[in-house]
Amino acid sequence: MFTGIVAATGEITHVAALEDGLRLTIAAPGLGLGNVAIGDSIAHGGVCLTVIAKKKNSYQVDVSRETLNCTIGLAAEGVQVNLEKAMRLSDFIGGHLVSGHVDGVGEVIKFEPIGESHELVIKAPKSLAKYIARKGSIAVDGVSLTTNRVKGRRFSINLIPHTIEVTTLKHLHAGSKVNLEIDLIARYVERMLNPDARA
Repeated sequence: MFTGIVAATGEITHVAALEDGLRLTIAAPGLGLGNVAIGDSIAHGGVCLTVIAKKKNSYQVDVSRETLNCTIGLAAEGVQVNLEKAMRLSDFIGGHLVSGHVDGVGEVIKFEPIGESHELVIKAPKSLAKYIARKGSIAVDGVSLTTNRVKGRRFSINLIPHTIEVTTLKHLHAGSKVNLEIDLIARYVERMLNPDARA
């Protein structure tokens, strides 16, 4: 479980093919790997992956074909990713509860400065649109954000300068693809209201 508060950005420095997936080497000098153990979970652009090996400032993770098919940004060297270690039960939740299980890939429609901030407009997959609410929470590439407006499949977000500075969202542009995770509460509310769940 994560909070969507990015701790550092890392870079995919090596990609090795597996039988049915990829093994990634992530350079993360700013993350602080001293307390990271083999088997720990780290979110990469919103995708929860397990550490299988590590050095002082880098580590490796395996990515399954299923994960690669459902996400964006984990298949090429030189790509920067937002990183967050799994939260502890005693941690302060500065964002919202994020599982690290991406629900779909959205498309950036607009990313433009407005005053000192930026407006980010994203088009969500049709299957996710009903879960996105005005002033609700959503994770975009692993970053916990609050929606301002929602219209159909499109929603807008205001990004403050700090968020731009410390995350990979600064590299977005119209046409960019982003990993989306809907609010965990919305997912469970739908399940509880679904008649099939009570059959």
